[in-house]
Amino acid sequence: MEVDLTVFSDIATSLAKHFDCLYYVDIETNDYIEFIHPRILASVNIPKEGKDFFVTASKNAYNYVHPDDLEEMLKIHDKENVLKNLAKGKSYSVSGRVVRDGKLVYARFVTVMCEDKKHLICGMENIDDEVREKEAQAKNLLSAERMARLDELTGIKNKNAFAEHSQVLDGKIRTGSHDFNFAVLMCDLNDLKMLNDTRGHAFGDEALQRASGMICDVFKHSPVFRIGGDEFVAVLTDYDYDRREQFVKELREMSEKNGRLKSGPELAVGLAVYDPYKDNSFSDVFARADRDMYENKNLIKSRKGMEKLKSQYGDEVEIPEDHKHRLDSLFGALHTVAGGGYIYLCDMRYDYSRWSLSLIDDFGLKSEYMYHADKIWEDYVHPDDLQAYREAIQTTFHGSGSVIPIVYRIKKPDGSYVALSTHGFIMTDSDGAPVYFGGIMIPQ
Repeated sequence: MEVDLTVFSDIATSLAKHFDCLYYVDIETNDYIEFIHPRILASVNIPKEGKDFFVTASKNAYNYVHPDDLEEMLKIHDKENVLKNLAKGKSYSVSGRVVRDGKLVYARFVTVMCEDKKHLICGMENIDDEVREKEAQAKNLLSAERMARLDELTGIKNKNAFAEHSQVLDGKIRTGSHDFNFAVLMCDLNDLKMLNDTRGHAFGDEALQRASGMICDVFKHSPVFRIGGDEFVAVLTDYDYDRREQFVKELREMSEKNGRLKSGPELAVGLAVYDPYKDNSFSDVFARADRDMYENKNLIKSRKGMEKLKSQYGDEVEIPEDHKHRLDSLFGALHTVAGGGYIYLCDMRYDYSRWSLSLIDDFGLKSEYMYHADKIWEDYVHPDDLQAYREAIQTTFHGSGSVIPIVYRIKKPDGSYVALSTHGFIMTDSDGAPVYFGGIMIPQ
């Protein structure tokens, strides 16, 4: 092949810094000559010039191209394929991996049509640094994005991830589809500020980590998020959704045991289930779970207050006169608005209640005033209704505090039973803690 040496030198000099090797190919005869001697492929011993570039290049490709990239690489060594692609543009390239001294190197094989339309420039660029840098950048970006969605202290998902997850569920809700279910679990670590103030932030951080572990251990199949200083959320689906009541009970029992024995973090726990006929957004479900959690928190406060009194004064704490007077006043107001029926009202702090005189007369209760009346009253409930009665009480305490109606049977002194329609309610203080539990019972 005859080549203008001046042109040859100029081309070789300008392209040497970009290409690892370069060949000048006659399209008609397939003759070729080397412009730049291969560095990466030095051990392959490709002739500096020859009669059939495409055949030679294809044969040598088997000696240096990674097997997984060979099929794609051979396309640029196929003359018909190269000319077909060059008809669409001035250059054509394929990237892949070559093997040099047992190591993989990223390379780009490039073919360019010369201005005379009679010759090609075929070469290989070493793009290993470029590819490795992009891979590192992508890895760092992925790591940064991942870290942006993780809570640094607990290692679970953070508020950013929760916002994204809730947006996905909002999208599903907006479609109006009824073929998916989920529930929102809301948890709050009790007394975090006190722990930080009295035992130090390191102890508070450990309590948060242990609280996170408790939730994740119970709800193993659900994403768990830390969305605030002491607040956690889990979105339950599938396995955890189907067993949600069982798992919530388990978590509350673990928490109660921790609080009683001072052996670990104590959590207030709330749960709400998505209702496709009522909920227009994820926030609707979240708000109900949040309210349920605060009801549980208030119940825990009330229980702990009672336990504190019992530890000071014994199991039966005598109600002070001012509290008894307050109970009587409220009972009188309740009697005025009740409009008939039996009524009762209990001071929850002292577990002391007042009952209608008609209840005393009709059912033989021992007194108008009683401590621990809930235990006494259960002896009057029909055995077949006892479970429903207990569940209604729990629903009232763990729900919104609104009136919860239930019908159950009560035993009279002669052994017969009377069905009562009971509407229970809870009265709270300014902090939302339950202080009075009462009800109106109407014979059926």
